[in-house]
Amino acid sequence: MSQAGIVSTTATPTVPTSFTTDVLGPAVPAANILQLLGDDTEVDNANGIRTSGATNVATIELTNRLQGTASVTGAVTGDIITFTLDAAAAKVYRFEFKVAGRDTGTDDGVGYTVDASAKCDGAGTATMIGAPFQDADEDASLVGATMDVVASGNTIILQATGIAVQTISYSAVGTYVVV
Repeated sequence: MSQAGIVSTTATPTVPTSFTTDVLGPAVPAANILQLLGDDTEVDNANGIRTSGATNVATIELTNRLQGTASVTGAVTGDIITFTLDAAAAKVYRFEFKVAGRDTGTDDGVGYTVDASAKCDGAGTATMIGAPFQDADEDASLVGATMDVVASGNTIILQATGIAVQTISYSAVGTYVVV
């Protein structure tokens, strides 16, 4: 078979020498290796995603995310997520939390979606705007468990209240927008 007309080249292809990121600085490959990592952050970013870089590592971050866990034994309140609002300026926040809980003794479960709005006055005081809305799915043995979002000082707290004699482990992920 003829190879006529095929262009042959021995030149090395052009390889990027740095990658610009949103924060920290460029990521520069070391020995042509660039590590890409994923992460999340509470930092506010209207796009919901940003990149950061240092040395030969670039990190792709989901922004405006809140995460937490708690274990509640008995009919007491436990804080799952605590988020401090911006005390420097008056702002309004909208939160959405997804929560899963499991009774460690019976493996019965609960699931919640909680939507809440809050504002800060720019002087260090947070206030809830109306009552949080929630959608709850609960096994019969956990119907007495509750979920709430409250303001305390300049923070917003996702709180669970358990049931007497039971231990419930919770995990939550939240997102927010702010103006």
